[in-house]
Amino acid sequence: MSTRPEVAPPLGWLDDYAAKGSGGDLYGDASPVVAECWHKVASGLAALTDGDPSALQDATARHAADLGLAFRLTGDEDERSWPLNAIPLIVGADEWAEVERGLVQRAELMESLAADIYGPQKLVKDGQLPAAVVAGSPFFARKMIGRSPPGGRFIHVYAADLARGPGGQWRVLQDRVRVAGGVGYALENRLAMSRAVGNLLADAHARRLSDFFSQMQAGMAAACRRENPRIALLTPGRFNQTYAEQAHLARYLGLPLVEGRDLTVLDDRLYVGTIAGPKRVDALWRWIDTTALDPLSFDAKSQLGVSNLFDAWAGGGVEMVNWPGVEVLESAAFAAFMPRLCRVLLGEAPILPNVATWWCGQAVESSTVAARLDELALLPAFGQPIEGLESRDPVAGAELSTARRAAIIDALWRRPMDYCGQEIVRLSTTPAIIDGEIVPRPFTVRAFVARGPDGGWSVMPGGFVRLSSNSALPTSLMGAGDLSADLWIVDEKPTSHHLGSRVAGEPPISRGGGILASQAADNLFWFGRYNERAETMVRIVRAILASPAESDSSPSEEGGVLPRLTALLLHWGAISPETAKLSVAKICARALTETRLPSGVASLMRRRQQVGMALRERLARDFWRIVSRPMPSIKVDQPQSMLTNTRWLTEHFSALAGLISENMVRSAAWHFLEIGQRLERAQAICRMARQLTAGTADGDPVAALGLLLDLCDSQIIYRSRYLTGPVANPVRDLVLLDPDNPRALVFQVDEIVDHLAALPSLRDDNIPEAPLRAARALLGELQAATASEMTPERLEGIEDQLLGLSDAISARYFLQLDSEEAERRSRLL
Repeated sequence: MSTRPEVAPPLGWLDDYAAKGSGGDLYGDASPVVAECWHKVASGLAALTDGDPSALQDATARHAADLGLAFRLTGDEDERSWPLNAIPLIVGADEWAEVERGLVQRAELMESLAADIYGPQKLVKDGQLPAAVVAGSPFFARKMIGRSPPGGRFIHVYAADLARGPGGQWRVLQDRVRVAGGVGYALENRLAMSRAVGNLLADAHARRLSDFFSQMQAGMAAACRRENPRIALLTPGRFNQTYAEQAHLARYLGLPLVEGRDLTVLDDRLYVGTIAGPKRVDALWRWIDTTALDPLSFDAKSQLGVSNLFDAWAGGGVEMVNWPGVEVLESAAFAAFMPRLCRVLLGEAPILPNVATWWCGQAVESSTVAARLDELALLPAFGQPIEGLESRDPVAGAELSTARRAAIIDALWRRPMDYCGQEIVRLSTTPAIIDGEIVPRPFTVRAFVARGPDGGWSVMPGGFVRLSSNSALPTSLMGAGDLSADLWIVDEKPTSHHLGSRVAGEPPISRGGGILASQAADNLFWFGRYNERAETMVRIVRAILASPAESDSSPSEEGGVLPRLTALLLHWGAISPETAKLSVAKICARALTETRLPSGVASLMRRRQQVGMALRERLARDFWRIVSRPMPSIKVDQPQSMLTNTRWLTEHFSALAGLISENMVRSAAWHFLEIGQRLERAQAICRMARQLTAGTADGDPVAALGLLLDLCDSQIIYRSRYLTGPVANPVRDLVLLDPDNPRALVFQVDEIVDHLAALPSLRDDNIPEAPLRAARALLGELQAATASEMTPERLEGIEDQLLGLSDAISARYFLQLDSEEAERRSRLL
């Protein structure tokens, strides 16, 4: 028998946590079976990183970043990394079953309310609901009265913010019927966690989410009453706070992601403008307010919507998810009447009770709120900032200063209908990794319900979890310091929920990349142009830095090619005339870091990322990850360090080129990205050849021509083909007219012809369209030319033809630009 002393097993994460999370904690209140699941998951997570919570959190963050998860805080210009906590919330199936029943009941209540408000309005007539609760809301769409959906259903997707109190009771904080924001984040959290935790999800018998999304999509399709309908997700645009979520959701569900300017109404039917002409849209999953949907029928200032869209949905030409006007139900004023309305409309008590709410539009209730203000939170009744409450979020009465309290009470007596009082919610906590420790954090859950193909409700077995950074009142948006987490609904043993998705039949075989909206084609075209222009600027800077010139000298003091290269940067708008007079090192540093001029490398890469954001649903994760990498730090006083930076950037562009070449399906999207890139490269070759071959007899022809070969990646092939140093006509032939050289001018034009020929035509007579005719004419001219004919004057004319070709492509395939964007692009050209 061994005489070594027994060593106690290491303290588990949740063993140490138990004391911190007692009383109103999700783990502390768990049943023995679910508590055992918590321990199993915690042990599995600890084993992944040898018991180091910080390492687990870092690994989870990397998986979230690999998926491209991001979000914006209100007022942010740039996106932030998605703050996913590595420990999931675990809820037992028995506890969740009651929540599911309550969510389905709540969704039915919302549907009945919408049908009454925009139909007979019996609740108001019978005195069950004050008229001001409906008419006082800015989201009440009077024009929708008497308009009912063709399928009779106002709501297809419903969400509710839930709070779990210290006693374990789940309650509804807020109803969400306009936009089910967070449904994409719930999916993204699950995808990231599944990568991070391996088999732990299956070992814990956590239910999958995929079936919910299949049911939701099938339900939207069934509402269209048309075989193989086209459903599009209508986004406010890439500057919206949750645009990353919308793009990911559209990609996962295979829905076109469209903006209002992509759409048009013809004969009361909705169409999306594509490169192949208008294509019918059968349903819109809208992520914008009703008032923004149609500037002719609602808000004339809206730039997000579509003119005459009202006529399309009112006439049954397009299904809307959810039906316009239903957001009137989201107000806090409505919440005050939900318990009564549930009994009136459904004949039963609410399974999930509301947070107790008092609408101050009634004398007794307003007096109650004023008297109990220290115990309650105050919030706008209709979701809009009001006097004394500058935001939509609740404010605890006890935290008000004496002066502000008096001002709010005075405002409340003057316009009581604008205010609601609400019980202050004490949230349950859940284990979370904070600064390397397992600590309790208060949480809320946004749960989701959607109609299936039979019209019945399906509840997501999970949800979007928000972990608050403090004990402040819960809000609807992610705040600085807040975290998100995955929600696992676990069964005692595996069930059919773990066997995969139920898909209604096998889809028909399809090839190609689906429809390509004109705006998406425009963004792909310019993504290619920005990317190629940035690479060209980097090549020129690298050529300058690699020259033997002194870094502290001025190009004007140097002979040879440096003034020519500086002139190229100046001509393109990578540097200013003042910068061109500085030292070589400062010129290169400015060209790399310039953000105000159109062709500074930093400016171009920023513009590339901005148009790329509008293409997130089309870009592979690896592609987007490379695009999102920040530029390396530029040390302006260290030329060798800058040279290293240019090499890193060159490898960056090569990696993107490899992904485009090897990973993109040869669809219309690929063709437009390639057209933009090839067109930009063709113009760059013309411009560089003009600058570096003009007057070579008067300068240093060998250095200038050799540099042109370097910039066009043609030095090696030239040396293998010719036994002499660079000579003007052989160099011109190789970089301008050799059809086998992928960096030659004629090669770019030949590729443009092929890409344009592969695009769909709007003509029925088989006559080539204007862009293809122009490209073929230019190609024929180059194929017939000789090297000696490619003078600087001839190249200038070819460059003008390329600009005309760019205009022809834009006129044929793209939407009209707003003046600001048009000006920006004209400066670039």
